[in-house]
Amino acid sequence: MRLSLADCFDPEGERFGIPTFPWRYAPEGYATRRQLRARGLRPGGQHVAAQLLRPRRRREPLTAHLYLLDRAKPVHPMTPAKSAALAKANAAQRICPTCRKDAGYRIPRSRGMCGACLHIEEQRTA
Repeated sequence: MRLSLADCFDPEGERFGIPTFPWRYAPEGYATRRQLRARGLRPGGQHVAAQLLRPRRRREPLTAHLYLLDRAKPVHPMTPAKSAALAKANAAQRICPTCRKDAGYRIPRSRGMCGACLHIEEQRTA
């Protein structure tokens, strides 16, 4: 569907079923998930209240869902148990399966090994 910027303005929701605004033109009182998180909030079970659309050439428009700020709830606090579990999971992803050393960063699954082991492997294959 090819949209212009003017097609994205539907504050009553007649065309898209929910209120729709052009990208960067959301009225006060709405926020995306990331904006809620930056304020220490979460949607709290509410449904999408509105959306932002950004037209693009040759592709479908980008969509961002908006939630009402007055219905948002505070984020659940991090408990010591959650914090310990998260630290343990991150530590496990820092260990290189090849050399069994702590790489000092989270090893990407696409690589499967630390940078030093990857460099050695590339030299072997060359």
